Amino acid sequence: MNVALKTIVTINENIVEISRDLPTVIIGERINPTGRKAVLAALEAGNFDLIRDDAVNQVKAGSTVLDVNAGVPGANEVELLPQLMKEVMDVVDVPLCIDTANPEALEAALKVYPGKALINSVNGEEKSLEAVLPLAKEYGAAVIGLCISDSGIPKTAEGRLEVADKIIERATGMGIAIEDIVIDPLAMTMGADHLAGALTLNAVKLIVEKYGVNITMGSSNVSFGIPDRKYVNAAYMAMAIHAGLTCPIANPMVTEIRTTALAADLALGRDEYGMHWIKEFRKRKKK
Repeated sequence: MNVALKTIVTINENIVEISRDLPTVIIGERINPTGRKAVLAALEAGNFDLIRDDAVNQVKAGSTVLDVNAGVPGANEVELLPQLMKEVMDVVDVPLCIDTANPEALEAALKVYPGKALINSVNGEEKSLEAVLPLAKEYGAAVIGLCISDSGIPKTAEGRLEVADKIIERATGMGIAIEDIVIDPLAMTMGADHLAGALTLNAVKLIVEKYGVNITMGSSNVSFGIPDRKYVNAAYMAMAIHAGLTCPIANPMVTEIRTTALAADLALGRDEYGMHWIKEFRKRKKK
């Protein structure tokens, strides 16, 4: 395995380090109107109470980075995304993962962000590379690279590695440090293809072996269309952490997800004397 690189993201004075030598960082996924009708309705109504509650509750549940997505159909995302971030930053002090496919909204968000953000995301398509990487460089942000090319999502682990090659080559070629590149090899649902989970795990291993970069993924994607999803998600997360996953985008408020990450860290020797596990156990017992 290549050396474990360290990705650093910040907000104000708060610093979060992501590395395979450190405990798993859970990027809270809930501030996203996609697939969450309550969030969509609240944002459409200009009500941010649910957003603030989600931010606070995710941090209490163990997230140290929060994903923020303002993709409301028909809304002015250039205005909404910075506003949404402000609402979140008013109630929690953890780094943000700025989640948008709109380069103008991304720049508007980066302009008001007080620290080193994580951009979600760039991919291997030329239009994406040309739009997002210069912003990451200009604002000193870390960036997630999705393993999607102009031809779509590769159907092999080797194909996803090739997209990671392209993203890393282009980013480092313009002066972005390799440790500021986090690769998402794309977890696809096993409900549609029983081999999808294994393919992504193999892609993780190949990318980590070659580059040592940090790895993220929407870890619950593997279980779409499958019953008892939380058990599938938890088992897959443990396997992915062993393969090289360091910062899953997930819901920390699902007990099985949070405890699985803690248990995986303990098993891999990333929790000295089991102190994180014991601390979280005591918190659960108090509830």
